[in-house]
Amino acid sequence: MTTIDRDAAKIFQRRMLQLLDDASLGLLLGIGDELGLLEALARTSPTDPAALAVEANVNERYLREWLDGIVAGDVAEYDPDTGRYSLAPERAACLTPDDGPVNLARNLKLLTMLAGVEPELSDRFRHGGGLGYEHYAGFHQMMAEGAAATHDAGLLDVVVPAVPGLHDRLTAGASLADIGCGSGHAVNLLARAYPDSRFVGYDFGDEAIEAARAEAAEWGLTNATFEVRDVAALDESAAFDVVTAFDAIHDQAFPDRVLAGISAALKPGGLFLMVDILAETGVEHNLTLPWATYLYTLSLMHCMTVSLAQGGAGLGTVWGRQKAVQMLGEAGLSDIDVLDIRSDPFNYFYVAHKPDGVERSS
Repeated sequence: MTTIDRDAAKIFQRRMLQLLDDASLGLLLGIGDELGLLEALARTSPTDPAALAVEANVNERYLREWLDGIVAGDVAEYDPDTGRYSLAPERAACLTPDDGPVNLARNLKLLTMLAGVEPELSDRFRHGGGLGYEHYAGFHQMMAEGAAATHDAGLLDVVVPAVPGLHDRLTAGASLADIGCGSGHAVNLLARAYPDSRFVGYDFGDEAIEAARAEAAEWGLTNATFEVRDVAALDESAAFDVVTAFDAIHDQAFPDRVLAGISAALKPGGLFLMVDILAETGVEHNLTLPWATYLYTLSLMHCMTVSLAQGGAGLGTVWGRQKAVQMLGEAGLSDIDVLDIRSDPFNYFYVAHKPDGVERSS
């Protein structure tokens, strides 16, 4: 019979109960993001449920239960003397889209979405295979919203200046391709800021490309185009001065082919900026990362399995810095630097170059 340390078991039991409570709070915050309740509460605090229900256009009875839940979870505050609820601005900054890219409630809503595929994922555990993008209704729209907020907050003012030579290239007039461009917001921001350069975004999603084209037309851009294309078969040779990929490589079915195609598409001396998940290769090196469990869950329930569904490698979200640098080198890129950029605390910024045959002194 196995003997257990009862004190250690009680400590772990308390941890699991806290997890249950925190997970429940996560569901509530995801609902709050989906329905705009957190924004409405932040905008009108302090407020009573009747007024907030009108502001958010929701049923008051449901709203009161939700409010009590997030008060119990120490997110909102309740004043029993006035019957009013409030959300401190410091907390709203982490939970609503108005204060920059770090809307963590959106990520909690993402977990709710991922939980919906659990029955099918359990079947893949037993029999292999993967779940295709069609299983994740709304996923790409949610990712596009998050990416747009991140790009608005720092792409032009922080990221471009931090990448050596990028601003000068784009100012002088360069050709840039964005791989896995999604709804194209990054491309359009760059095209508007650098009118002497030309930009093209590639993505396999028809709806995403249509959204990108619509935004470019709305902004009156003549130097940004978008194409539906499988980036694993890019088939371009020395066509671009710069290639970018924003959180697009790790969930590719064939990331090695994509990177090789990028290398071939760059002109000699060309620059590749790859933004991808801030993590190391090997779980033992990620144990101090506060969101490591979230990353492995996201990988298991989306990034890895959508790759496997296409017969791909299943690289996964947490491929890590060492593996990424290795694959960039194997693709024929060199002078690889890995940057931490403050406007995006969740990603590494990899800067690599296509060799131009010119020897440089160290």
